Amino acid sequence: MKTLKLILATLLVGAVASTASAQVVKKNDSDRKAKDEKAAAITGRQQSFYEVKEASDADLQWMKVIYRSLDLTKGKNSALYYPEEPNEDGQSLFFIIMRLLANDQICAYEYLDGREMFTDEYKIKVDEMLDRFHIMNSPAKGSNDKHPKYDIEDADIPGNEILSYYIIERWEFDTRSNQMKTRVDALCPVLHRMDEFGGEAIKYPMFWVKLNDIRPYMAQQYVFTDDDNNLSRYSLDDFFKLNMYTGDIYKTKNLRNQSLRQQFPDEEAYKHAQDSIEQRLKAFNKDLWVPSREELKARAEAKAKLEAEKNGEETEEAADETATDDKAKKESKKSVKTKRGSKAEKEKDAKAKSSKSKVKERKPKATKSASTGAARSVRNRKK
Repeated sequence: MKTLKLILATLLVGAVASTASAQVVKKNDSDRKAKDEKAAAITGRQQSFYEVKEASDADLQWMKVIYRSLDLTKGKNSALYYPEEPNEDGQSLFFIIMRLLANDQICAYEYLDGREMFTDEYKIKVDEMLDRFHIMNSPAKGSNDKHPKYDIEDADIPGNEILSYYIIERWEFDTRSNQMKTRVDALCPVLHRMDEFGGEAIKYPMFWVKLNDIRPYMAQQYVFTDDDNNLSRYSLDDFFKLNMYTGDIYKTKNLRNQSLRQQFPDEEAYKHAQDSIEQRLKAFNKDLWVPSREELKARAEAKAKLEAEKNGEETEEAADETATDDKAKKESKKSVKTKRGSKAEKEKDAKAKSSKSKVKERKPKATKSASTGAARSVRNRKK
């Protein structure tokens, strides 16, 4: 009997301990979620502080809309990708966006391939988007038909498949400040996912998010952009505000709504168009202002140096041409002398041969004259 009571007491103590531990774990999870929600809560005053107001058409003299593709595997763009899952260092940009969408704190808009419309008509439904990209979710506490909320586990968010972003970049010359300004208007996470048969990953643009809507939340997440310095000095908001990203231009706003690839199918022409647009954007601001004395002096020195180098090259080319001409003349003279010498030798040989032939002809004449004189003397003696 005592043994049975001891066993029952042990089981009761174990059950109470497990219940207490479960309550502690549940309490810790709820505390973490409450902490995240509190950290993510942004007041209207904070929102207005980070919001960048768009300049009116009356204040703008020139504006260019550029579409870029940011590869998260290159350069400083990796700051938008890591960490792949939230940890003590923070969370990636895509995790921030997904948490805000799941909590119904921001709006996202349909990707229309060049005809972006940030109006209520083109707002996406989060549940349809989650189903479309096969992201597991469940209704969250406090969710209703008007303001739906979703619980998404960290492991179910495909942050490791977001390998690039599309951004809409605006280059504006504002007459109020007389400055050329560059700002990012919106961004679109691009999902790189392979099909069932493997092969090369296919790009799936998910949705557009206005940067003004997520800027206050990005300002709370600091990242480090240099492997040599692990101190997080810049926030994600600074990352876009200071144009610390690097991206390739794939489209400019045009009447026909064509991308650069459609306009320039050839690869060399496509690269040339990208470089040409980049150079014009960089040179536009410089061409607006009268250069200072220091700039004029630097330009004059650079021009003089370039002319000196050019003259030096021309002098070297002239010297090379002169040396080549002299060498050619010497060779021609040498060949002439050689020809003349050979001709003289031939004439000399011919004269020698003729003189030898003359000597040979004279000898028989001399013998003949000697014999005739002897015969005449004998005849005279007989007489």
